Amino acid sequence: MLSSDQINNQFYIRMLLLHFGYGFVIYLFPSLAKIILLGIMASFVFVILDRKNRGNEALMAAAYIAGGEVFFRQTGAVIFYETGKYAVMIFLLIGMFFKGASSKTIPYWIYLLILFPGVIVASMTISYDSDFRKLVAFNITGPVCLGISALYCYYKKIKKEDFQRVILMLLMPLIAQTVYLYLYTPSMDEVKISLAGNYAATGGFGPNQISTVLGLGCFLICTRLFTIRNLKINLIDISLLILMGYRAVITFSRGGVLTAILCIIAFLIFFYYKQDAKRMEGTNFRILGMILVFTIVWFFSSIETGGLIGNRYANKNAAGELKEDITTGRVELIETELTAFYRNPVIGIGVGKGREYRQEHLGIGINTHNEISRLLSEHGILGIFALCILIFVPMVFWFKFKNNYFFLAFVTFWFMTINHSAMRIALPAFVYGLALLYIVDEKKNTVHRKRLAGQ
Repeated sequence: MLSSDQINNQFYIRMLLLHFGYGFVIYLFPSLAKIILLGIMASFVFVILDRKNRGNEALMAAAYIAGGEVFFRQTGAVIFYETGKYAVMIFLLIGMFFKGASSKTIPYWIYLLILFPGVIVASMTISYDSDFRKLVAFNITGPVCLGISALYCYYKKIKKEDFQRVILMLLMPLIAQTVYLYLYTPSMDEVKISLAGNYAATGGFGPNQISTVLGLGCFLICTRLFTIRNLKINLIDISLLILMGYRAVITFSRGGVLTAILCIIAFLIFFYYKQDAKRMEGTNFRILGMILVFTIVWFFSSIETGGLIGNRYANKNAAGELKEDITTGRVELIETELTAFYRNPVIGIGVGKGREYRQEHLGIGINTHNEISRLLSEHGILGIFALCILIFVPMVFWFKFKNNYFFLAFVTFWFMTINHSAMRIALPAFVYGLALLYIVDEKKNTVHRKRLAGQ
């Protein structure tokens, strides 16, 4: 009879093969993208309703959509641009219909209420010439998605095995996307490389978003190398890490890669601390192996880009000259938002008004890259209260339980991503919610109960 670990490993391999095929089919027949996505979503709805979300199937469905949102946008699978965020929210709301939410979620209900006065202000400040619905939806759906993710996950008990399935659902569409990118641009030899963001390596889609999702994929694979002790599976994951890491690096978008590195460090701090002396040596060996993998990825990326990737991370141009602004213009955007907050500290300028505000003061209509400064400028003092809830509530939760060794890493991913890419995608919002889960290891509990019974 197969053990649960063997069953999980077989499931993982089957899912890998399925998503390798998924990426291949979408590349060959892009017109099928919408049909396949609708089929996936319909299947998730059927499973959730059939099982009444007993195994947190809604959370798994939301994880899959959050992980694949950029891929779905890239391949034209979405019905409208914010489909991913709305789908994540709908799945989680269906899940809460069956399982409810904790009575301790009051801070996040307050957080959601805080967001809506900014919409009322926007109705008075956004010009008649602008598309009010699109501007507001673009800026408010991410924060609302975070609030709903938090409502579902906060104090939610989830079995360790189910949690691992959620992580797997988050990773799988990223595997399909990686396959698609390799088919789209197999080599950098014959393409023009841009140091500002290499669209040639991202299938023509935004390098910032591709870097973000592939960075998360690299982090998730790294955690598997430490939590799963199976040589065959580990070798598969190392191969995937090299393939995905290389594509993340050559996007030339630094935010996602640096965030991934910080997430891995944050994960290892807590994971290493929880290890017993017997497993410590094996963990040390795996850390050295991971460093070797990263060195290989960087070395190969440097060769493939003719050394330009080194210039990018050293903040130099193609000629090797140091650039003045390491943030590629993001500081100027933040300055305009802080100025807007200074001039409108109580009610802010209204949700979605930031783009118009920059057009008026900088002469460029560009969306924010920083969610923190956006909250301040568009929501005023209520934005400060919202930030306090988002930062301090999870910290209190973690210090109380400390049973989710992904907590620090997930919060790091959320915080770093909203500081370089705002909340353009559902991923940081959803991952924030995952940090609030109460993970139950039934194997340890069973052993503990047996020992008590035998005393």
